[in-house]
This record gives sequence, structure tokens and C-alpha cells, in this order.
Amino acid sequence: MEAFVLAAGLGTRLRPLTNSRPKALVEVDGKSLLEINLEKIIAAGASRIVVNVHHFGEQIIEFLHSRTWDCEVVVSDERGMLLDTGGGLKKAQRLFSGKEPVLIHNVDILSRIPLTEMADQHIADNCLATMAVSERDTSRYLLFGHDKRLIGWHKKGTEEYLWADKPMEDYKPMAFSGIAVVSPEFFDMLPDAERPYTIIPCYVHAAKDHVIKGFEHNAEDWMDVGKPETLAQAHKILK
Repeated sequence: MEAFVLAAGLGTRLRPLTNSRPKALVEVDGKSLLEINLEKIIAAGASRIVVNVHHFGEQIIEFLHSRTWDCEVVVSDERGMLLDTGGGLKKAQRLFSGKEPVLIHNVDILSRIPLTEMADQHIADNCLATMAVSERDTSRYLLFGHDKRLIGWHKKGTEEYLWADKPMEDYKPMAFSGIAVVSPEFFDMLPDAERPYTIIPCYVHAAKDHVIKGFEHNAEDWMDVGKPETLAQAHKILK
């Protein structure tokens, strides 16, 4: 398994903490979000990790070079243009071997999700992508059939839906947890990284002809620490 850590974001929700540093280097109990997640991903067996950078990217590069990691860690440089989740992944494609599944992990997510188990399920089910999900309140939901296959997306409180194929009435809404495993073939289905674009529509469109499943976890084992109020509680996840 290889991995891609999304660390390029502007961190606007964490201002003023991110006025002088990237979100990835904001600390929890004396350790940066980036270091916490790199150590977790390495422990899960990653052979190579790609970290994308933009906002205060030089600080992240300096941090990565200042440490010795137990796997290869390289940078995908987006300082010229922030490419969002989809464009960032496509730009990083050339930095992966193209032979192993790639774990995609947002840097502002802390969790106790068993990443090795998730990657093993991805391989066993022969999926194009496997997405960590849980039952919790959110503004946007992924929609799954009874076989746990992705069939659509919905914005809560609106009539805005995106379907992999035809509209369905029987589905289970789940909240995406910012962690996924994708097969190398998924990269070839992404548009060129000439402009920023989000990754979720790419998953939904690919689900029409390919198997994309949810990996369900306990909502209490997960936290988005991209906001001051949740960052203050982040130590609970690390215990």
C-alpha cells in the first residue's frame, strides 16, 4: 500500500492558528497533525507516502526533511495552484508506482479507523475504491445500496442529488470520513489537473461501472479537527 496525505488546504476554519503556519503543522498534545497521521499510516504498512503542499508549503517541506521516516515520504508541490482534492490526487499520480492501492487521508482527520483492515477489505472485495463512512449528522451524504455499493450523493436539506446511474429510492445515507483506498486504475479516470476540482463527483461517476464500497466504522472513532472547537477535543481520539 502507498498513501496520499492531503495537506495543501488553506485551513481557513482554523484561523488565526493558520495565519502563520499550515493546518498540517497545527499541534495536538505537542505533535502536529501531519506527524500523527504519517506515523499512523506508516504503522499500517505504507511503503511510500506522498504529501501535497500549498499554504505555507515550505514549512511542511522543511518539517518533512527534518525527520527520519520509516518509509519513503515525497512531496507533491501545489504552491503554484491549489488543486482541491481531485486535482491534487491527479497531479500526484506520477509519484506513485501504479502497482499498489493508495490510501487517501485528509490531514485534519484523526481516527481509530483500522487502516490495514480497510486496505485488506478493499483488496478482498476487488474494489475500485473503498470509502470510510459512518452514521453521523453531516451536510452531505454518500448513498449506498444494501450491498454497500456507492450509488449516489445528496446535499442535506436540498433536492441536490448526484447518481451513479438512475435515481434510487432505497438507500442508506452515510457520512464520508475523509479516508479512502483506491486502486491504481482510479487515477486514469480522473480529469487532468489543469484546474481545481473535488473528488466526490469522481467517485460517484466511477461507481456506475465499477465497484466502490463503504467501509463502515464507529462515528466515535473519528474526528474532523479542522475547526477550533473540535481541535480542542482532539486528544480524546489519541488516547
